[in-house]
Amino acid sequence: MKSNWSGDLKSRLQGNLILPSDPVYNETRKVYNGMIDKHPAAIAQCRNTDDVIACVNIAGDNNMLLAVRGGGHNAAGLGIADDALVIDLSLMKEIKVDANAKTVKVQGGCLLKEVDTATHEVGMCVPSGIFGTTGVGGITLGGGLGNLTRSLGLAIDNLLEAEVVLANGKLAKASSTENTDLFWALRGGGGNFGVVVSFTFKMCPVHTVYAGPMLWELDDAEEMFAWHHEFINKAPDELSGYFALLTVPPFAPFPEHLHLKKMCGVVWCYAGDMEKAEAVFKPIRAKKTPSLDFVGTLTVPALNTLFDPLYPPGLIWYWKADYVKDLTAETIKKHIEYARQMPTRYCTMHMYNINGAASKVGRGETAWNYRDANYGMVIVGVADNVNDKEKVIEWAKNYWSDVHPYSMGGAYINMMMDEGADRVKASYGDNYNKLAQIKAKYDPGNLFRVNQNIKPAIA
Repeated sequence: MKSNWSGDLKSRLQGNLILPSDPVYNETRKVYNGMIDKHPAAIAQCRNTDDVIACVNIAGDNNMLLAVRGGGHNAAGLGIADDALVIDLSLMKEIKVDANAKTVKVQGGCLLKEVDTATHEVGMCVPSGIFGTTGVGGITLGGGLGNLTRSLGLAIDNLLEAEVVLANGKLAKASSTENTDLFWALRGGGGNFGVVVSFTFKMCPVHTVYAGPMLWELDDAEEMFAWHHEFINKAPDELSGYFALLTVPPFAPFPEHLHLKKMCGVVWCYAGDMEKAEAVFKPIRAKKTPSLDFVGTLTVPALNTLFDPLYPPGLIWYWKADYVKDLTAETIKKHIEYARQMPTRYCTMHMYNINGAASKVGRGETAWNYRDANYGMVIVGVADNVNDKEKVIEWAKNYWSDVHPYSMGGAYINMMMDEGADRVKASYGDNYNKLAQIKAKYDPGNLFRVNQNIKPAIA
């Protein structure tokens, strides 16, 4: 390794290079998950594509470990690593809305809430995510599940083009007409193929939704879980609603008599004709009167930031996930058993909808393979106290071990910890070999390996 790589990089960089000796280093190396405590060699806060190219070249020339951080929301903290050069895109936040073309071009450092705000101003949206604090880059490259998946598809189903800095330091465009193999791989293949400095999305004509949470007693969870499974998978695509097991937060706007109560619920999102919304929800409300009903008219930005205050940055997170097709009575019983054992008020389980519009894309059309799943299930053990760390990890692991046999095998990569090569292969299924070949073409040396890593195919 060259002895003065940092001086070399600093001279090329228009952004900031933060080293371990700098006063802001400890604060800057933090990511969303407070469990992650990594000490990189340097953090390069890039201002533009030239900065990203400089970082990729320095890392390649000096055989340095390289990590790429957008929003820093990754479950496993894969935007940062010990002794790595971190490409931090958080200063690259340009958003260009073209209302006539119904497209939006977004730089890699943007958060979902920033994109939602910009597109909302022209009465549109890009479907992706449930938290506004999530980075656009990571969630999109992993697929982009969210509140509008049944209605409008995954984020990748609305991706038109990406600008990517490749391992050789060159800037490439990937779309349905340029570098089509790379475009295929970026749609679900994670950060394996380069640093995406911008995404161009098709905007969707959704401005206002009828949405929000409904909660029922945990004693009713068995009935409501089974009902929801039957109901949502036959519902029109305009209606989404992910099932959740949770503890009610102990503050407003939640009513005091429900504070810290373990409950089940659905976070609904209807994106159809607003004049029909009340009629759509009439049979839902008639099924069983909810203990809490916060469902009503919301803007898309309001829905996608609704739960941001409940999970501030710095909490300790441990994630386990699976794709799920069917829910048996036996599986539902296991879910409820673990819901009763949730060790902290932050722990939860969500079943995100995949069917509807997302299921209409073929399994081989993008790298994202589980188009025939009904749910992306995630179990998260979360704590605000380091003393509860082992407790929430044990709960999440045991819970997952008991329900995993009923799953489809793989998991949504954005909801996985660092779980090894076999788990990554299972999550791409039939698409893994093709991904490995594309990886060998664009990143033969596996420079981009701080991710859910796809190893380059050996020729």
